[in-house]
Amino acid sequence: MRNIDKTAIISRNAIIEDDVFIGAYSYIGEGVHLKKGVKIYHHASIFKDTEIGEDSIVYPFSSLGTDPQDLKYKGEKTFLKIGKNTTIREFCDFNTASGEGTVTEIGDNCFIMAYCHVAHNCKVGNNVVMANLTQLAGHVTIDDNAILGGNVGIHQFCRIGSYAMIGAASTIRKNVVPYGMIMSDPTRLKSFNIIGLRRNGFADEEIDEIKELFKIMFHSKLTIPSAIKKIEETFPNPDKRVKYFIDFIKGSQRGILV
Repeated sequence: MRNIDKTAIISRNAIIEDDVFIGAYSYIGEGVHLKKGVKIYHHASIFKDTEIGEDSIVYPFSSLGTDPQDLKYKGEKTFLKIGKNTTIREFCDFNTASGEGTVTEIGDNCFIMAYCHVAHNCKVGNNVVMANLTQLAGHVTIDDNAILGGNVGIHQFCRIGSYAMIGAASTIRKNVVPYGMIMSDPTRLKSFNIIGLRRNGFADEEIDEIKELFKIMFHSKLTIPSAIKKIEETFPNPDKRVKYFIDFIKGSQRGILV
């Protein structure tokens, strides 16, 4: 069973699975795939080549699957993929990717508040929260469980690590390390996100380990290569958290925010 308002405009090439709700005056374009339980509220537009996962919700006046705002884009076939159980609030704008066959991706269980923008070729992980007016430029990567405050702007090609928390009105021009807490005015690394870690079930010994990582990396007055070497000496058999932290910094071509 599907509940589709008679005023909705739906392409013949769209795939609409069972238990989908489509509200009044919505637009569902060519190549759109709405999976089971998706809700598209009134006046929302899913333009083209977009997949929305099970039980996700799109609120009024959002525009998803629009062309990338990229001067290199010449009309090639690209896509937008949104995971399951993700909430997209009013007036959001998510673009398809730029470059033949590429994808802009948003994961599962995300909560994306009003007026957020996700540009071409972004990769947003699972359980990500983006507060109102957050703006992602092209090719931004947000790892799982990150939280972005309201009116945050992120420069193209930046990466935000897992469990990072970014304060409202921050402008991010470099990568943000996993577990980090960023404050604005000026935008800098404040500490590690101890409250967020506790809320996500991290054990005390795991938090102590992350605290030691931050102590070595940011408070030892070592250069970044020397700090990485010191971390590797301190944790000769690193677990997944330490290895992820090291690999993140080693792979940060834009540098890290301190």
